[in-house]
Amino acid sequence: MNDSLQIELAIDVQKLNADLHICLQTQWKEHFNDQDYMGSWTAIALRSQSGNAQDIFANDTDQPFVNTPLLFSCTYFQELLEQLLFEKETVRLLRLQPGSIVKEHRDNGLAYRFGCFRLHIPIVTAAAVSFKVGGKNIPMKQGECWYADFDLPHSVINDSEQERIHLVIDGKRNAWTDELFAKAGYDFEEEKRKNDYSIETKLKMIEQFRLMNTPASDIMIKKLEAEINPTMNNTEHGK
Repeated sequence: MNDSLQIELAIDVQKLNADLHICLQTQWKEHFNDQDYMGSWTAIALRSQSGNAQDIFANDTDQPFVNTPLLFSCTYFQELLEQLLFEKETVRLLRLQPGSIVKEHRDNGLAYRFGCFRLHIPIVTAAAVSFKVGGKNIPMKQGECWYADFDLPHSVINDSEQERIHLVIDGKRNAWTDELFAKAGYDFEEEKRKNDYSIETKLKMIEQFRLMNTPASDIMIKKLEAEINPTMNNTEHGK
């Protein structure tokens, strides 16, 4: 199944924590989706569109993402990101306090099959943290790297006595990531089946993406329209 995959990546937990300590000395910002959580869910940006560490939006404009001054202070985070040979968009640290909940929601279009993806690397976590995607709990452990299909319903509950902090990396798919995901067990045949929507379904998806009115949704609209037009042309030729 492609709902979640553990990605093979060499990670030094001690160095992760050293850079996290640097980031904890600065002011974090409450997450902008205040309807999606209960308790305290804060973030800080290592890459953002404005170059400001307080700019924690995942994708707000069509401007490119750039490193923030905070990232330049974190040598291991820089080293880790340099290992990842794909276009990186926002890179953030997300911090969920004890007893806090991220309510079930969907990030429309945020899945590998749509050409973009999100990786989670837990830095501080506990067994009592529940991270569910598509109804299944993902047992993310400290220092691991995980992909999940966030177009599916997902939620997080921090039922532990300590905060949960993840390094979260958004990127764009390419040939290098295809190879990386293949090694992790990504099923490309399943992806083809899942993307084989009817024209009617694709038109409804386009309507929803137009309502979102973001650069990411514009990309999805163009992709879906490109898939629909050849199909419509073939139908016309068959008449």
